[in-house]
Amino acid sequence: MTSEGTRVDERQDHHVHSTFSDDAVSTLDENVAAASDRGLRVLRLVDHVRLSTTWVPDFLAAVAALDVPDGLEVCTGVEAKILDSAGRLDLPDGLGTHPGVDRVLVADHQFPGADGPVSPRVVRDGILTPQDAADALDVVVTATVAAMHQVDRAQIAHLFSLLPKIGVSEDQVTDEHVAALGAAAAATGTTIEVNEKWACPGPRVVRALLAAGVELVVSTDSHVASDVGRYARVSEILRVADSS
Repeated sequence: MTSEGTRVDERQDHHVHSTFSDDAVSTLDENVAAASDRGLRVLRLVDHVRLSTTWVPDFLAAVAALDVPDGLEVCTGVEAKILDSAGRLDLPDGLGTHPGVDRVLVADHQFPGADGPVSPRVVRDGILTPQDAADALDVVVTATVAAMHQVDRAQIAHLFSLLPKIGVSEDQVTDEHVAALGAAAAATGTTIEVNEKWACPGPRVVRALLAAGVELVVSTDSHVASDVGRYARVSEILRVADSS
């Protein structure tokens, strides 16, 4: 389904993991078959990387060797977490500009502290006042904006999925925060995904990002082929964004 209001095509899945990630169970071939069976038009195969990762050439070769059915476009990506408040990424050297990697997915897996990643639980335990929450949000947004400038082709994965882990609600995200994210994404050509697994970002942020000229894509963040291209929470987010 393509929503005319949000202009986001649900016949795509821009964040699908394979057995190249240590927490996924389906192969690249199984993901492609699932995408074709669901009638998807675009599939982005993505796996987790760290600074020490060496298997990306094997991953790209395996994707290039796939038997892709007619009507399906297969794209590539790697997912790297934000390491610190300056937006540094847990990404091997050269991958940010590698021609075979279509997108680098920027992920908020841990809190981006000044000196490196901090456990969300530690941050949550330290948020005692509304100002603490506001300060934590400022850091998350600032780091995310900075990360967009670290690579040529970024995609923000599950924007704000970190917030409930640190005891903050997306409702506490200000219009200024969203404006900063939208301006940076539009300026850098960064895409932002509406994520099924984490049900984020919500309708208010979706509307604001679209108004800022940001390209939004949908994703399941699938770790098993049976989830590829299956949307429920994303569809509801886009429906509410359209109707508000």
